[in-house]
Parts: sequence; structure tokens; C-alpha cells
Amino acid sequence: MRLTYSRRSMRAAVNRQTVNLSSYPDLVVIYLGMRVNALRGLATIFGFGPKIQQSVAARPDGLLLHENLLFSLFPPHVAMRQYWRDFESLERWTRSEPHRIWWQNFLKNSGGAGFWHETYFMRGGMEAIYDDVKRPVGMMRFAEVKAARGPMFGARLRAQRGGEAPAASVTESDLYPH
Repeated sequence: MRLTYSRRSMRAAVNRQTVNLSSYPDLVVIYLGMRVNALRGLATIFGFGPKIQQSVAARPDGLLLHENLLFSLFPPHVAMRQYWRDFESLERWTRSEPHRIWWQNFLKNSGGAGFWHETYFMRGGMEAIYDDVKRPVGMMRFAEVKAARGPMFGARLRAQRGGEAPAASVTESDLYPH
């Protein structure tokens, strides 16, 4: 007996699914990454790993999901994607301990690593920052790169979000004294 079949009968239908985000009208998705610029940057990146895991394990208010990503091994380029209930929760967390101290220390000395983040808002808009990023990544690869000064200094202003921001972890005058 000879079996016959068609290619069509061998294929399974794709199981397409989607999500209902109506419960998250103010959802914010942020990608954060660190890439090694110099050998000492390995220690910087590996030093952040346990700190980040501890902060995620503490379940900050508003953090819905945290995922670790690997962009490349050579040069080492690690990242994470986080989903936040709203921008205010994310911003409040960035101004609190331990993040505030990490950010202050990194901006004083990047330790041979570049840091970046890109933030996307459910209600529209996006913003990004690239600190000591030597080779363009993400939006840097196609958009005009500008100095993060004045209205481009803080995430709230870059994203054109209104309202009052919590006290900044680092001010422009902290980094660039007159």
C-alpha cells in the first residue's frame, strides 16, 4: 500500500494569540542595556547583575515583569526588558534606593561600560538615553544624536510627560557644574 499525503495536510495551523492590554492603559515598556567598552567594563556589568536581581526580587510597586536579555557575547552586551504599570511607578523607583545610588555612581564613573535605555509608552511617545555608548545602538542608529542637556536631560522632559517629577537622583548641575 502506498501512502500519499500533501504538504498542506502536514502543516499545523499556527496558534495565533494576542493580549488584552485594556487593564494597562498607562503601560510603559523599557529596554535597558549595558555594553562593555573596556576590559574593566566586565566587572561593572557583572557587579550590577546581583543588585538588579535583588531589586527585582523586592517587587517594586508598579513593576509587572522583568526579563533578562543577551544582545551579544562579543563585545558583551546584556540587557533587560521591563514592563511597568505606569511612568510614575517607574520614575518613583528610579528616584529611590538602591537605584538612585547606582545611577549616581555610574554617572560619576561608567567603569568601562556603556549604559542605555529606551522607553515606550502605551499612550504614545518614547524617550531614550545613551551614556558612554561608544557604538550606536537602537534609535542612535537612525535618529539624530543630541547632547542630553536642558530639556533633553531628564526622562520626563524627553518623553514630554507633564506633571511634577520627584526629586532627581542626579541633576544637570551635579554632572556639569558651572
